[in-house]
Amino acid sequence: MIFIFSLKFIYILYIYNSSNNKVCLCTIGKNENKYVREFVEYYKNYGFDNIIIYDNNDIDGENFDIVLNDYIKNGYVKIINYRGKAKTQNSMLNNCYNENNHLYDWLIFYDFDEFIHLSKYNNIKKYLGKARFKKCNVIYLNQVLHTDNDQVFYTNKSLFQRFPYFTTNFNKKIGYTKIIIRGNLTNINFTNPHVLDYNNQCNSIGKLTDLSYIDLYNEYYHSHHFYFKSTEEYFNKLKRGGVTSGKKYFFPDIFDFYFSVNRITKEKIDYLENRSGLNLSRYKDKLIE
Repeated sequence: MIFIFSLKFIYILYIYNSSNNKVCLCTIGKNENKYVREFVEYYKNYGFDNIIIYDNNDIDGENFDIVLNDYIKNGYVKIINYRGKAKTQNSMLNNCYNENNHLYDWLIFYDFDEFIHLSKYNNIKKYLGKARFKKCNVIYLNQVLHTDNDQVFYTNKSLFQRFPYFTTNFNKKIGYTKIIIRGNLTNINFTNPHVLDYNNQCNSIGKLTDLSYIDLYNEYYHSHHFYFKSTEEYFNKLKRGGVTSGKKYFFPDIFDFYFSVNRITKEKIDYLENRSGLNLSRYKDKLIE
């Protein structure tokens, strides 16, 4: 509380105290050992108090503790066993919120390929602690979608080093947001990992909004989405199957979205044909010499 005195008035300014906010990130992952340490350290540097990872690997698949043993031992990362389960993302959202909402002021639900970007703040608590968010129960940040940067194969470097270029053409769509939600709310039921039908929803600058249109791209507050990575990694992502639907995607036009964002090259087409067994002549016709 700060008191400012004048000749006529006493002004009382309330400064919203962000230092007491506790913030948790919940996520779910499968076959993410190549990326998980970069993800955890990125959010730790942003001031998150804890990260809860739902381990959705196959029963005999990867183990997160191989690459996160130190963070698990010191309690910063908590692993929840969701191994071998299908159609798990909405289940994870509800479970993580219901089990932990009383422990944190804010819970944030981002995937392993999504990295929050708050260029005016080096700490998530300073951002969420601003007075303009006091009225908000749910906050949406739109995403920038990183291209494959013409990388066909995986290399052992950070995502930001490998894929610096992105597009903002998709940021007006609801499917390109993720959820930041206040703790201690009642009657929460996630049916979609991108939006939540609840009162007092806000955009990235604390303006009340609705689900019909959430936000234009904001250069200061958004998230980086490394949806594709390289051609090889994108194919492996499709082969793994979706955590929401559980489907494994392989049909003739499966790569339409990929090539609508990323440049069509012969090397990419050859790689995808060899791995998928599909005839991709439809994309060869669009090759730019």
